Amino acid sequence: MPDVIAVIPQPAALERTGDAPFVLTEATTVVAEGRPDLIGLAVLVADLLGRVGGRSVEVRYAESGASDIVRLRLVENLPPGDEAYRLIARNGRIDLEARTPAGLVRAVVTLRQLIVSAPGGVLRVPAVRIEDSPRYEWRGLSVDVARHYLPARDLKVVIGVMAHYKLNVLHLHLTDDQGWRLHVPSRPLLTRLSSSTSVDGDPGGFYSAEDFADLVAYGAVRGVRVVPEIDVPGHVNAATHAYGELTPSGEPTDTYTGIEVGFSRLHADLPATGAFLTDVFADVAAMTPGDYVHIGGDEVLTMAADEYATLVAAASAAVRAAGKKVVGWQEIAHTPLEPGTVVQYWDTRVDPEPFAAAARAGALLLMSPASKAYLDMKYDASTELGLEWAGHIELRDAYEWEPSTLIEGVPADSVIGVEAAVWTETIRDLSGLTQMLLPRLAAVAEVAWSAPERRDWEDFRTRVAQQAPFWDRLELAWTASPQVDWPR
Repeated sequence: MPDVIAVIPQPAALERTGDAPFVLTEATTVVAEGRPDLIGLAVLVADLLGRVGGRSVEVRYAESGASDIVRLRLVENLPPGDEAYRLIARNGRIDLEARTPAGLVRAVVTLRQLIVSAPGGVLRVPAVRIEDSPRYEWRGLSVDVARHYLPARDLKVVIGVMAHYKLNVLHLHLTDDQGWRLHVPSRPLLTRLSSSTSVDGDPGGFYSAEDFADLVAYGAVRGVRVVPEIDVPGHVNAATHAYGELTPSGEPTDTYTGIEVGFSRLHADLPATGAFLTDVFADVAAMTPGDYVHIGGDEVLTMAADEYATLVAAASAAVRAAGKKVVGWQEIAHTPLEPGTVVQYWDTRVDPEPFAAAARAGALLLMSPASKAYLDMKYDASTELGLEWAGHIELRDAYEWEPSTLIEGVPADSVIGVEAAVWTETIRDLSGLTQMLLPRLAAVAEVAWSAPERRDWEDFRTRVAQQAPFWDRLELAWTASPQVDWPR
């Protein structure tokens, strides 16, 4: 299928112009205005083209009559939104245009996907005009690093894959019963005592402040922001193991390396609880340049509703006091919420009315339906890794769903975005992670970016087949879904 334009997610508008293709040659140069934000992007494009073509690519800050150029430019005449961009490719020239550097990052990703190898090893870009912008502002992937720790170098690989499919939020589930993965200055025992374990007694680990800052910076260059999650008031055994004053007895709990949920909790009436929430969320907010901090809030199975509401309110207040906006799992919709709070919907088996009511009160909904977007679910019964409690999720299942109609009674404009999630009860390393993510993450990415009228399963399965050589070049494990005619 050499003539397939295999861009994922599907752009808002893509037109073949009939011109001759752009061919990468030894004379190809990257041109950008000499301002710091564009210089960095120009170097990124030159590095990309150099690695693909096997030769160095020069960066210039004026065209000077040059041919064979890739030009980056900021313009105003584009659809609204920071990530809107235009790409025009033809013989001898490619123009990448956007209103902001964030839009240029998306244009660069599209350019990378357009490069194809012609006979004789010639690299070319088909003559096209693309105008594109995302449907949703939040297009994410949640990665559970609490049950099994993943080193920062592996998360950088994940960020690279996310950026390739125009996902822009890496949500890190940093704390749970099995481990605490982020050092916070106010409570150093959390990582000193509760970071070394994982599910089944596997090795643990944690991110220092420097590790986390490096990861945030790495993502920012690639258009991916990091949203940290500190899960309270349940999923807290790692916290109560480090600080016994968070338990009624005053004694620390034992370590836990199983996969059960709902047995651990904070207590609203303990003096240490309020200070813990205030201090920890202040620390995490100070480490987070982005707008959002996630408070968890899920699966608190042994707590009365009024105490749960009190603790959610305390965690939310701590986040807001630190200057951030609140995100929480769907259970927080059962408590009073400030307008603008993001409710992450995951369990489609429950009554939809609380989420509709939350939306009417000003909450925003982030769609992560477990039966479609939990990518730790097995593809089918034969899948080696993963769980099955939300069913099997084949590639087509991850692709064919509509976020705006998922919850009855929630207005379409209350949906802030789409986020896939991967939990790591059975996933121990990067290979296992990418095996579960690919190709399904590309499907969820298209749901998040592309308008429903632009999405078509038969077209997608043709385009996603062409992604396999890219994954192979990066030596990423992936699952060859039988629903796709893969090229190997």
